[in-house]
Amino acid sequence: MEQLDQIVKTIALTMGVGWASGLNLYAAILMLGILGATGNVVLPPELQVLTSPIVVVAAAIMYLVEFFADKVPGVDTGWDTIHTFIRIPAGALLAAGAVGSVNPALAVAAALLGGSMAALSHATKAGTRVLINTSPEPFTNWAASITEDLMVIGGIWAALHHPWLFLGLLTAFILLAIWLLPKIWQGIKKVWGYLRRLFTRESSPGAPT
Repeated sequence: MEQLDQIVKTIALTMGVGWASGLNLYAAILMLGILGATGNVVLPPELQVLTSPIVVVAAAIMYLVEFFADKVPGVDTGWDTIHTFIRIPAGALLAAGAVGSVNPALAVAAALLGGSMAALSHATKAGTRVLINTSPEPFTNWAASITEDLMVIGGIWAALHHPWLFLGLLTAFILLAIWLLPKIWQGIKKVWGYLRRLFTRESSPGAPT
């Protein structure tokens, strides 16, 4: 039973760091680093580097930058676009580190799963933000951003302390994302189609002024 619990904890941490990286990489690193540095959790050896003061400070600075950038309509989408190339690889690396160096094949499998989870949560977040940005008021962006931060904090905490609960919630998130992403994509296509028609009409020689 103890061995099963350890396996579940490892799976939860592996999937958790990947999922959280896709939503807010810097919040995930900052929380893991602080929890590890204060002795509240024992991180795997490969993740001990996150407890370094240099890493914690860097993650805190970048979290503050993202905290404000993520709440400005338009800027958040640009930020998400750039971080497509950061969150997903980082999620894969953190997931690989979560299983340790016991088995290289296991680390590769964990990296694939963690990267996939980061890609799924990132796509859900970024796609949702594109649709939210069609609203003229900024409050929806703020609410979405704060909710994502709380999800990351709560998710990491649950993965470390209540892995069974976290895996259940993660399963629900995956099912919701699979159902939601096609609808988000259709919404994004409509938004870009509208913008393309708008700019095409404005750039036409005979367009009314």
